Amino acid sequence: MSDEVRSHRRVVGKTLLATVVMFGFGYAMVPLYDVICDITGLNGKTGRVSAAAIETLSEPTDAAPREVTVEFVASVNSGGAWAFRPSVASMTVTPGELYQTSYFAENLSSTMVVGQATPSVTPFTAARYFNKTECFCFTRQVFEPNASQDMPVTFIIDPDLPVNIDRVTLSYTFFKSPDQQT
Repeated sequence: MSDEVRSHRRVVGKTLLATVVMFGFGYAMVPLYDVICDITGLNGKTGRVSAAAIETLSEPTDAAPREVTVEFVASVNSGGAWAFRPSVASMTVTPGELYQTSYFAENLSSTMVVGQATPSVTPFTAARYFNKTECFCFTRQVFEPNASQDMPVTFIIDPDLPVNIDRVTLSYTFFKSPDQQT
């Protein structure tokens, strides 16, 4: 076998190896991204907590109750035929207590669609302290043609929220589920 053929085989082998490594890295990015966001609070991903776990949160001190303003924002992904809005623009809450609100969504199309919501919390450092026990974002929502529904969100802000944070924004982007499966 000539040196030129061996050289070509080495190049092909290295190219194939680089392709496999790049594919593996790309495949691993989604779970790595989720882990990094959970650890650092980046991207404003909120936590999910069971109702039983609420009792283990830090107890507030005897000091005057702290108040935090929670703002609610809704947006629709481009291409969606939806009406989507929070039931209230904001509420004042006390960390460590459970609260409930809702969002309203309406399918403006004449066909059945499945919707999904993606939450985000700002400031990003507050995301790890914002926990939901119930949320329409946990599951896909099925809408008949021109149907609407109120969708509940039950949440609690951990009392360990840094004292410099007095305003938190919970934002949802609503979009048509790409696979349309319920």
